[in-house]
Amino acid sequence: MLTRRELLLATGSTLVLGAVPWALAEAKAPIRKPIPSSGEQLPVIGMGTWQTFHVGDDAEARAPLREVLRVFFDHGGTLIDSSPMYAEAEEVAGDLVAELGEHERLFAATKVWTYGREEGIEQMERSMRRMRVERMDLMQIHNLRDWRVHLPVLRDWKVQGRIRYLGITTSNPAQYEEFAAVMASETLDFVQLNYDITTRGAEEVLLPLAKQRGMAVLVNRPFGGGNLFPRVRGRDLPSWAGEFDCASWAQFFLKFVVSHPSVTCAIPATSNPRHAVDNMGAGFGRLPDPDMRERMAQHFAEL
Repeated sequence: MLTRRELLLATGSTLVLGAVPWALAEAKAPIRKPIPSSGEQLPVIGMGTWQTFHVGDDAEARAPLREVLRVFFDHGGTLIDSSPMYAEAEEVAGDLVAELGEHERLFAATKVWTYGREEGIEQMERSMRRMRVERMDLMQIHNLRDWRVHLPVLRDWKVQGRIRYLGITTSNPAQYEEFAAVMASETLDFVQLNYDITTRGAEEVLLPLAKQRGMAVLVNRPFGGGNLFPRVRGRDLPSWAGEFDCASWAQFFLKFVVSHPSVTCAIPATSNPRHAVDNMGAGFGRLPDPDMRERMAQHFAEL
């Protein structure tokens, strides 16, 4: 499988570390969307930590991640999403954010991923320590695990001020029916789901339902787990990509996702600072309108 670095080299789109894509240079501020339950504005590009931040105490492995987060915050990023499922990712993210002195700007999001009320409480308290926050901005129930037990605890914690927002997550279309049922019956601030230019099942029920129910949407796997990049190997962006300030295929994929009216923020993951610069570029300039989104999807389908 072609890596993203190989793709950038093949297409002549390699970004020099520290260079700012023209879309960022032309825009004064990142695109933001409101959290429906509060009106608080979030930048449309966040940061995921699955696999990429699972490096433990290895100083050499942490060094590029520190640079990734520096780029992220320098270009207006705030939301970092993690989970106790991701091994040491919470702790690594918390340590590096502290080293950069960026906890004031951080919108910290993680998940509860266990069975049982007391086990869930212990896990969430551990996550807060690992991410070095006294109050978690967003706590989510990971892949609906024991959601009937955890959701009342999250409601209590929100009232107590221990968390600001609560939600549920999935990255598995097999869960969509149950996920929709929870969305329809429960009051949630956020939902997190998988969505990309070729995996559009969430458009059928989940994204419209989120809009109807006033729920913010985080999108995981916006690059289809990396599977989108081999399709564009050796191919130039269409000339009309400039109409929505798109400078790379990564931005093409991300702008497609965050331009959906129900989507609040995409959370691509990377351990490469150059890719971080590229990803952040998708959060500046113009976004495609509905007609352009369909043109993008059709163009990609024909590659």
